[in-house]
Amino acid sequence: MDPRSPLPTKRLASGTVIAQARDWQTDPVTLDSPALEVMTDLTTVKAATVGPSMTLRQAEQTMIYLGVRTLFVVSEMPAIEGLVTSTDLHGNQQMRLVQQRNIRYEELCVADVMAGLSDLDAIDYEAMKAATVGNVVATLRRHGRNHLLVSEATAGEQRRRVRGVISRTQIERQLGLPVPVTEVANTFADVVQMLA
Repeated sequence: MDPRSPLPTKRLASGTVIAQARDWQTDPVTLDSPALEVMTDLTTVKAATVGPSMTLRQAEQTMIYLGVRTLFVVSEMPAIEGLVTSTDLHGNQQMRLVQQRNIRYEELCVADVMAGLSDLDAIDYEAMKAATVGNVVATLRRHGRNHLLVSEATAGEQRRRVRGVISRTQIERQLGLPVPVTEVANTFADVVQMLA
């Protein structure tokens, strides 16, 4: 075929449908399944992002629109500043901030409630390759988290990149069982916040 010639076309018939993306995370798993089966791989799924100055209402609308419960917080791609989850958007912390600052909820932004980079736990991608779903569940429980990141070294550089996300909700969906997680205080500030 001539590289500049037009391609043949066909008229669409009645009853033609739109291709539906297969939800790659719907396959059932067991605790003995490979851990990678419950990881959202950011090399195949685009990361959902939000800016730190976005209002909480805007962040919530973004989550609803994208069908996610977690957003990466970035000012300048691809550098990550933190994560904000649907749980972060609604809770006691927001009401305390409203009272402390004497502001309205609408004035709060993502930076006010997000988990900063230094607060995030990550599993090494190489460890994930040999792990099971049971290992991941145990890690979520130990850290008292609903989400964990998976990071990997980048070729020829000392910095790491976030390769994937693990969500307790996604694991529950694939296992068909609840995965109870108890929040764990990691710092004195966490203890104070949990007691408030």
